[in-house]
Amino acid sequence: MEHPMEPHFATRAVHVGREDFASLGVHAPPIDLSSTYPTPDLDAAARSFDSLVVGDQPQGSFVYQRLFNPTTDRFERGLAALEGAEDAAAFGSGMAALTATLLAAKSRGAHVVAVRPMYGTADHLLTSGLLGMTVTWTTQDAVGTAIQADTGLVIIETPANPTIALVDIAHVVRQAGAVPVLVDSTFATPVLQRPMEQGAALVIHSATKFLGGHGDVLAGVVAGAHALVRDIKHVRAATGGLLHPMGSYLLHRGLPTLSVRIERAQATAGVLAQQLVGDDRIAEVRYPSLPGQDPRGLLGTQMHGAGSVLSFQLADRDPAKLRAFVAALRLITPAVSLGSTDTLIQPPALLTHRVVNEDARRAAGIASGLLRLSVGLEDSRDLWRDLEQALEVVGAH
Repeated sequence: MEHPMEPHFATRAVHVGREDFASLGVHAPPIDLSSTYPTPDLDAAARSFDSLVVGDQPQGSFVYQRLFNPTTDRFERGLAALEGAEDAAAFGSGMAALTATLLAAKSRGAHVVAVRPMYGTADHLLTSGLLGMTVTWTTQDAVGTAIQADTGLVIIETPANPTIALVDIAHVVRQAGAVPVLVDSTFATPVLQRPMEQGAALVIHSATKFLGGHGDVLAGVVAGAHALVRDIKHVRAATGGLLHPMGSYLLHRGLPTLSVRIERAQATAGVLAQQLVGDDRIAEVRYPSLPGQDPRGLLGTQMHGAGSVLSFQLADRDPAKLRAFVAALRLITPAVSLGSTDTLIQPPALLTHRVVNEDARRAAGIASGLLRLSVGLEDSRDLWRDLEQALEVVGAH
């Protein structure tokens, strides 16, 4: 007897979250923009409210959009399926998702263990004490010794922003023991990396980036086991961070093309990384598939590819040269963010990571002249021509 096989990732990405389309009689994801929902049966509505407010599924009426939205729920179910998670919670931004996750973790303990580097504002939130939590910054090999009795969460980002360094998820999970590990997998997406397969309890994305993929939606999402995501949804219901249904629609619509976009951009990034390495006007290039940049052998095991974000340093460290180089670009867009259809470049120390203490930045390998390049869907030949002409402009100054 032939056993049914699990569809491959690209196939699942096309169909997840669409299980009810046939019964609804639709082919494209519907958008429910209702801010409130009828409650003719008050007793049933009250029971549904009680369920929603603590992060559970509705038991009838959705009551109010801050508590639940079916368009958002479809995206959450789709993303959870791709991550191999039981549930997911979508938010109005990646930072909103992280904030709710941290607040939910406080029930286990107000101490966090974290590995640098990570996204600059995430670093700032942890360091600032704004949420009444303390943090111990450590390395991926010393997580175990940093755990305290009141540690409620371990946080890592891999590939790391902006150095593209890889962190061994399974190694960190073993050291964390009973403490849940949250992995920011924004740079990889579930196409290239599924942290829960390595033992992580939670995975978080700035969905603004690759999941959205077109630079037109601001969102965040965290996925994991029902019990953990329930607590996060409880925080969301109380604080009002639910992702708007239009953003949810855009994200759900983007899932079918996620593999195609990731694989195309990754192929181009690999070409550009090799070309930058071979140019004597470039001092350093950081990209996981380059020789010596994956010492733990995580490519092909933890990660299924090197991704489409790289960073590099000009050989001439004069800050004026960096500014002239960025200003000379004509095709590549100088802008923060990443994961869009067009290629973006920015100096993290001056923008996304300027909120991180300067000594901490340097210790994490974020030099003042480091440039982060998020490769889009353009032809690699055109992108290289743009980089080369900008390097020539800088060399003429």
